[in-house]
Amino acid sequence: MFEQVAGLPIEVTSYELEGHDREYSPQFTRGSTVISLRGRGQEGIGEDVVYDVLDHIAHRDAGPVHDLSGPKTLGELCELLGKLDLFAAAAPVREASRHYRRWAYESAALDLALRQNDLPLHEALRREPRPVTFVCSTRLSSFGDEHPRSTTEPVRRRLEKYPTLRFKLDPENDWDAELIAELAEIAGVDVLDLKGLYRGTPVDVETDPELYRAVAETFPDAYLEDPDLNDETRPVLEPHADRITWDAPLHSLADIEALERQPRAINSKPSRFGSLSELFAVYEHCDREGIAIYGGGQGEVGPGRGQIQYLASLFHPDTPNDVAPSGYNDPSVPDGLPSSPLEPSPSATGFRWGEWADR
Repeated sequence: MFEQVAGLPIEVTSYELEGHDREYSPQFTRGSTVISLRGRGQEGIGEDVVYDVLDHIAHRDAGPVHDLSGPKTLGELCELLGKLDLFAAAAPVREASRHYRRWAYESAALDLALRQNDLPLHEALRREPRPVTFVCSTRLSSFGDEHPRSTTEPVRRRLEKYPTLRFKLDPENDWDAELIAELAEIAGVDVLDLKGLYRGTPVDVETDPELYRAVAETFPDAYLEDPDLNDETRPVLEPHADRITWDAPLHSLADIEALERQPRAINSKPSRFGSLSELFAVYEHCDREGIAIYGGGQGEVGPGRGQIQYLASLFHPDTPNDVAPSGYNDPSVPDGLPSSPLEPSPSATGFRWGEWADR
């Protein structure tokens, strides 16, 4: 699949970095940097979604430091990007951020190559965009509180405006039987992100076999994402093994192949895989092996949100994709948001979707 776009001629004469941060609350700002590659009167855009604001600041302050003018095809440019240190100004706070930044540059390169060749992505890949089913991913406790307490209020607030909305939720250690029962009564939950592989982050969850048991039994149709598998949790989850899916440990096709058991589904976050060639290899492997894919986001607030929706529309439109319009992540829950499924809205040329399609 990568070969279908790798040979596209491309010319890069300059590039720019622009801050696109979004403040959701005084305690939480989602850093975002839009990368614009320019050449032959066209512009290609991508979004850097590294999590640490310090990484964004160092990147922007350094400005364009790389010469990207040499490659003549998209494949050659992607190969060069894989060799460059895109954190030349300062090492990343976390190593996985190297994948996220490479994806930002490669997605911008794909957009530019397609626009310079007067093609939209779906025509280049010979696939038809389809309406995208999505879920809303939200936590039931607040990042900003010193002692956060889970409540169903975030779910209720969204359902008041969007009663057909379905959810991806993060079970937390204070979820008791009453809260779990209340959730099951009011909300459709398609994915439970157990966050079992996170350490030293604001979203850490202490592994609790009884919490695993309670949510697995109460939501019998939901995927169980990223459990911490150990001697205590394995017996609890074994009856639900076909619902276990993975996200955080997957940064390459090799990571998928190395799983101890082939999953029924995986969460595919394009920026986690870093490169276009790796992402397309994952799509091909999962199609060949019968592994379902549901798309994931990393809090994109710029063109990256539309790009993951575009990919979902081409490769996995009918699964519980965590690619909801970014307004659903806003605590204020704006009026007028589109409901699931999203109708296709690709750009006439390039790798753009939705509100960024005509920019």
